[in-house]
Amino acid sequence: MAVITLQKNKQVQEIIKCGKDPTYFFNMYVKIQHPTRGLLSFKTYKFQDECVKDFIGNRFTVVVKSRQLGLSTLVAAYAVWLALFQKDKNILIIATKLQVAQNFIKKTKIILRNLPPWLVLPSITADNKQLIEFSHGSSIKAIPTSDDAGRSEALSLLIVDEAAFVKNFDELWTGLYPTLSTGGRAIVLSTPNGVGGQYYKLYKDAESGQNEFKPIKLNWDVHPERDQAWFDKETRNMSPRQIAQELLCDFAASGETFLGDEEIKWVYSNIKNPVERKGFDRNVWIWRYPETEGKYLISGDVARGDGKDYSTFHIIDINVGDVVAEYRGKIAPDRFGDLLNEFGLMYNKALLCPENNTYGYATIIRLRDLNYPKMFYQKSNALYIGDYIPVGNTDAAGFNTSGKTRGLILTKLEELIRNKALITYSSRFYDELKTFVWQDNKVSAMKGENDDLVMSLAIGAWLYDSNSERSRDSGAVNRAMLAGMAVNINHFNGASSSIINNENMRRSQMRIDLMNGGRRTQSGMIPPEFAWIYRG
Repeated sequence: MAVITLQKNKQVQEIIKCGKDPTYFFNMYVKIQHPTRGLLSFKTYKFQDECVKDFIGNRFTVVVKSRQLGLSTLVAAYAVWLALFQKDKNILIIATKLQVAQNFIKKTKIILRNLPPWLVLPSITADNKQLIEFSHGSSIKAIPTSDDAGRSEALSLLIVDEAAFVKNFDELWTGLYPTLSTGGRAIVLSTPNGVGGQYYKLYKDAESGQNEFKPIKLNWDVHPERDQAWFDKETRNMSPRQIAQELLCDFAASGETFLGDEEIKWVYSNIKNPVERKGFDRNVWIWRYPETEGKYLISGDVARGDGKDYSTFHIIDINVGDVVAEYRGKIAPDRFGDLLNEFGLMYNKALLCPENNTYGYATIIRLRDLNYPKMFYQKSNALYIGDYIPVGNTDAAGFNTSGKTRGLILTKLEELIRNKALITYSSRFYDELKTFVWQDNKVSAMKGENDDLVMSLAIGAWLYDSNSERSRDSGAVNRAMLAGMAVNINHFNGASSSIINNENMRRSQMRIDLMNGGRRTQSGMIPPEFAWIYRG
């Protein structure tokens, strides 16, 4: 009898220790299923113990982690500890899909099944593939992502696993956050998946102290059993993006961004503050004022003016190959025409090419009413330069963005930036690039982000150095662009137009001569028909 009493007293003491200290509970009693070594005792590492302290010490925790650190197993064990030793704890796990949610519950069941019976004080009242309920009111539930996931719950602890990969996590978080209003806690963890999105914002705001989350970053080398030799072997067959995502916790390099990591870093390296901010809203950023002999083009993307999108333009110096001014603001399409007119005239009557889709039509009509002298027009295989719009073809002015042409101009933008042939100094453009990503085989801004500056500069890149299929002969596009920048054609009448006929001229020859100011091409003298480029 005394032996039994002594044993029960020891068990009571162990229950108290486990209830007070989850890491003690893990290391003494928890067993986990290893994929190759079978059932093992859960012996935690120092970094895992520190994570648990942060879970307890902070109401909200956001973790960016390397792969294979055992964080999902740690969180599952933590959920079991909380549900087992505390009453009325409603724990919800949200996973990327049903199979992942069920796998989380499977982990908790393995832990519970292998605990000493005397340690499991409450009885299990419900047990299925997604839910475990206990007799003292606590529960662990795992569900896949859905639009209304967890909205009706009053949560004690919310766990979001692989949050960067959860579809529509921004909308999901908006609905979930109120469920924590009664004092609930949250653990949000994931490997990175590019910049942008709610998970990225939560982590970055946590780093800068702008929210209540405790940020935790766990690179591959926090694991004591990993060294450089392990890293070298592990990464031998991995791409740079995979390495950044799986092991380095690098947001910028991990996503399927339109531009590669090196190109985005190069864009960032060129950022500098504008020398002046002009315009009615001070959103025209100027890095260099017009030069007397300067040749410029302006490309633009037009928005409604009162929605989430911006109207944007870029002014490119043709002789240098850089963006000397940029605009991004919310402005009515006709007023945007006034702004384009103002800065087009300021920059030596720059060749002007706004997008002509939807709201762009109003902008182009306004520019026509203002008699802007150098508009870009296109119809079929003929290009019209000057202040004349062919009768009945008002829609030929500007650039028409379609499924086909969108790909062409973005390809040109990528090529010029990759080859460091077009420089932009804008932090706003850089911010858009970081969230301009491949989604369902199409490149676009991440949900909630903008790509207006990207599209504007893509049009400008195509005009600046075109090899586009929009013309039957790409040389016609190049010469039309250069002609519009070099001369002002104002001798039209209602029955005639200036039509630039197709001729061949290598893109590389034009770029070298314009950049160097020389009269020779790679293959010899400039042909006579192009000598006007250098006149004056």
